[in-house]
Amino acid sequence: MSDSPNAHAKWSKYKIDDEGNLVRGETCPTCGPGVFLAIHKDRKTCGKCGFTAPTP
Repeated sequence: MSDSPNAHAKWSKYKIDDEGNLVRGETCPTCGPGVFLAIHKDRKTCGKCGFTAPTP
């Protein structure tokens, strides 16, 4: 087992801001809520449907 946290765990896709609000990662516009986009160096992709968007 590794000592580092699992970057692929679902809890790692959520954060709590300073006001206590839940902040979710960017979701796929095609698949809808619950399907997060993978963030790469030059693009964002959906592993489910294959949607790809450039990162700004």
